[in-house]
Amino acid sequence: MNGPKGKYAWTVTVGEKGQIVIPKQARELFEIQAGDTLVLLGDEKRGLAIPPKGSFSHLFGAVFEEES
Repeated sequence: MNGPKGKYAWTVTVGEKGQIVIPKQARELFEIQAGDTLVLLGDEKRGLAIPPKGSFSHLFGAVFEEES
C-alpha cells in the first residue's frame, strides 16, 4: 500500500492482559527500545495516539524551568 511520504500505518493485536506489541518496523523507525516509556494519548472522538519520544521534552522543560 502506497501512502503519503513519511506516513505509516500498522495494525496491532491486543493480548489477554491488554498489551500490544509495536511492530518491528515502527520500533526501528522511531528508535523505540526495550524499557522506553511511551506516552499514550486518548481522545474519545479521534482515538489513540502514541507520539514519538521527545515530543513533550520542550513542554516538560518549560514546566520545570526554574525562575531566575
